[in-house]
Amino acid sequence: MIDKTSAISRLLHHRSQGLSKGEAVSLPIHATSVFHLPGEPDGSHFYARNGNPTVEAVEAEIGILEGADVVCFPSGMAAIASVFYAVLRPGDTVLVPSDGYYNVRNLLSAQFAPMGVTVRTCPTANMAEADFDGCKLVQIETPANPGLAVCDIARVAERAKAAGALVMVDNTTATPVCQQPLDLGADVCVLSDTKAMAGHSDVMCGHVATRNADLYDAVKTWRRLAGAIVGPFDAYLLHRGLETLEVRLARMNANALAVAEAVMGHKAVSAVHYPGLGNDPFHQVAKRQMNGFGPIVSFTLASQANAERFIAGCPLLSPATSFGGVHSSAERRARWGDEVPDGFVRFAAGIEPTGDLVAAVTQALDALS
Repeated sequence: MIDKTSAISRLLHHRSQGLSKGEAVSLPIHATSVFHLPGEPDGSHFYARNGNPTVEAVEAEIGILEGADVVCFPSGMAAIASVFYAVLRPGDTVLVPSDGYYNVRNLLSAQFAPMGVTVRTCPTANMAEADFDGCKLVQIETPANPGLAVCDIARVAERAKAAGALVMVDNTTATPVCQQPLDLGADVCVLSDTKAMAGHSDVMCGHVATRNADLYDAVKTWRRLAGAIVGPFDAYLLHRGLETLEVRLARMNANALAVAEAVMGHKAVSAVHYPGLGNDPFHQVAKRQMNGFGPIVSFTLASQANAERFIAGCPLLSPATSFGGVHSSAERRARWGDEVPDGFVRFAAGIEPTGDLVAAVTQALDALS
């Protein structure tokens, strides 16, 4: 009989299925760096850099969502770095999006280009038809942060693999609830779990997910040798967020769509980007590969001053640089050097009641005129 129980239900009841009478239902925090180990090593826990039961339990939970083996890291960038260090060698070529998260390009320029790795870039919108010849690794981010361009994951995977490249997808903006890159042909998936996965803006975490046993071993070995481990308290906070991930994302996605529809016709807004809008240029490909369009909306106001006035004037917005938390937030992305207009706003929907949020955003935009 095929088990059709959803991944979320299996995640929620994963721990309870292995419990003995009298054990805690909630995940314990193993706050230790060392473990009792008399005699010779035998595969048991012995030092927290090599493994911690709390972290391993959370990796198993994320693995249920991803349908893959998972390695957790202390940030999303640490997760991305682990794949780069595990895969790339001098003489290799890596292709990354020119409009994705800027620190990925910064990492490659600072650490890998000087070692003889060739770094090429391509806009997300053109990635499905990019030249993959000679690439060892192709990294995509879809929807891209912050402009929300979308590329066809299956098409990229098919063409890149035909050229002999591995494919890595940064799935942070969508999460495994809304998009399954590994099912679409990607070799490895990375996320900043700091965002929606943990969901409360109080912990830094990330993960790598893959069904490639050799790549999994290489990434896990790099983590052990580099010491890029997650502490048990952080792992517990991530666990707590995972249990409410689906219900939070449902509200966040609904809020994002409602805000996108509300600002689309506003006179203060010159452009709106959200793949959930029917008239968005990426809507059709997003509709094919996503189950929900994510919590981020991007839109452009007339100037830097207008963007800053809007953010300061909206009472239900935190002026912050992350996304995926329960509180809606916004920022002007040009301040980080992204190639966007000065008035470009990245809006990250939280879980406020939809009517309240739309009213607050509309009133703040009205005040600009």
